[in-house]
Amino acid sequence: MKVIDILKEKKSGVKTISPDKTLKQALRFMIENKVGSLIVTERGNIPLGIITERDILRYIDRMDNWEETATGDIMTKELIIGLPDDDVEVIMEFMTRNYFRHVPILDEKKLVGIISIGDIIKAQLKDVKTDNRFLSDYIAGKYPA
Repeated sequence: MKVIDILKEKKSGVKTISPDKTLKQALRFMIENKVGSLIVTERGNIPLGIITERDILRYIDRMDNWEETATGDIMTKELIIGLPDDDVEVIMEFMTRNYFRHVPILDEKKLVGIISIGDIIKAQLKDVKTDNRFLSDYIAGKYPA
């Protein structure tokens, strides 16, 4: 399975935020959109970084002025990205090796989506169910010999 296959199945697009928005605004936007991360972008949908719920929680724990802090000040700037033609196994390896749950997907340096660990699990579960059905039908003799 390719990353592009998962992106086609997703109902919502990638959510972005500008680096000058505050953490409070970022958190509110995540809650309203039921997402766990935002891609930080400027002009032309070019990603500058990513900010996650976990990033915000870690910052809040040690800072008193978190509500006024700019998103760009704490975002992860060294992005590990995926490409639409990547195999999902490649993305899973990125996530496992680097301990993160969201991978921005770029095509020709433009942001085209984001893949979460939840998206991958959902896609794999669908594949397993399909395989299971075909194997069950085969065992039950539903296919002509």
